[in-house]
Amino acid sequence: MEQPNLSYIHSMSGGDQAFEQKLIHIIKTEFPIEKQVYFDNISAKDYKLTAEIVHKLKHKISILGLEKSYDVAVNYETNLLEDKTLLQDEFEAILQIMTNYLQEL
Repeated sequence: MEQPNLSYIHSMSGGDQAFEQKLIHIIKTEFPIEKQVYFDNISAKDYKLTAEIVHKLKHKISILGLEKSYDVAVNYETNLLEDKTLLQDEFEAILQIMTNYLQEL
């Protein structure tokens, strides 16, 4: 499975270290909260709300350079809107990879 990276953040920042650190801080702050909301909503089988949080999370997936994982998130969001949980395991594996990566930053 692909691994997160900071390439996109570096390309956006133009070398501005303060900007990079601020963006990383925002992601590290928001991600655990959004991840918990995801698990709360999926446990409650509220697929519409789960799709909404997947929509938010997929932007962080993209920012962390996970192109294939972003595609999984897009498809998973669509499935959830159709009350299907196809790709749930793959999506949750992506969340775990992101969690591990962010803890190491």
